[in-house]
Amino acid sequence: MHRDIVIVGGAIVGASIAFFLREEGYRGTIALIERDPSFAQAATTLSCASIRQQFSIPENIRLSRFTLQFFHELQARFGASADISFRERGYLILASDEGRDILAANHRVQMAEGADIALLSAPELEARFAWLSADGVAAGAYGVSGEGWFDAHALLALLRTALKSSDIDLVKGEVAAITRSGGRITGVTLADGGTIEAGVVINAAGPNAGNVAALAGLALPVEPRKRSVFVFEAADRFDDMPLLVDPSGVYVRPEGSVYITGGAEDASTDGPADPADFEPDWPLFEERIWPVLAARIPAFEALKPGRAWAGHYDYNSLDQNAVIGPHPDVANFLFANGFSGHGLQQAPAVGKALAEWIVHGEYRTIDCTAFGYERILKSRPFRELNVI
Repeated sequence: MHRDIVIVGGAIVGASIAFFLREEGYRGTIALIERDPSFAQAATTLSCASIRQQFSIPENIRLSRFTLQFFHELQARFGASADISFRERGYLILASDEGRDILAANHRVQMAEGADIALLSAPELEARFAWLSADGVAAGAYGVSGEGWFDAHALLALLRTALKSSDIDLVKGEVAAITRSGGRITGVTLADGGTIEAGVVINAAGPNAGNVAALAGLALPVEPRKRSVFVFEAADRFDDMPLLVDPSGVYVRPEGSVYITGGAEDASTDGPADPADFEPDWPLFEERIWPVLAARIPAFEALKPGRAWAGHYDYNSLDQNAVIGPHPDVANFLFANGFSGHGLQQAPAVGKALAEWIVHGEYRTIDCTAFGYERILKSRPFRELNVI
């Protein structure tokens, strides 16, 4: 079997690439390979499914702003019933004295990109959010519009359903080998022994992306990092609560009648995750998260812990930023990897960008050159400071 394009990874990034390839008018054959079509352990479905414009570099802001526009156009693309339960309630990112200058610098970048972000002092924060204690907080950046959370399962279902009527092969399988002849990839072999000759291979394998690249003899500093998410109940409900990020890195947001929280892991020390380990790190909640919640939101001194889950980030250990585009020496192997926690919100934009690159030979909507693989070869970080 031969396919003009083989996409390895069928969750939100891979599905977005396939979707936009057809939207851009690509008429070649496409195979989208996914080892777990239930997506029970996918980064897409185990994430907190949120979108923000509060990044430190313009390119990341542009990716998320494209996805925001995509959300607002869902019904035009997918029909009147298209709904991902988007709750546009903002992010509130808090900074201590030590982090105030970085927060302010990020805010200037965000405003220059057209993001609707308010920079507030500690007294202004407490006046705006009566439930908040600003003790130890110097400032906060609040997304007045264009930020919030949504249903990741619903978004993925919209894209995957659309692909079924787009003449795209949805293949269940795991890529076990990639064949290469000099500077070109020639095909992939699946774990069941099946082979697919390929004109182009796109790595959209999420936390497994580093291993997929290695199958092609290419180095990619992307590895799985486990992140635990905890659910709790509280007596008080705050209708004006955004997704709050404490200076410690702990975050919390409403989720229906409960709250979800996480962010206690130390990215500098936690290291690669066992790909089979999806057990939540339960001690994190009592030892690190709860004390922060109780101090920042006094009403959360009394709460009722509930269930928890764990998922894996596709963590780029070089600079916590995406790797997008072709390999400079193996031009028909493309990357869409290493988003380090913000892949779900940027997947539609990356899908659009790579589709343009393949169909037109250039980025037209969003220039993703800065995310190219060349910086990996040179070990030259293109660092995103606002990683959550």
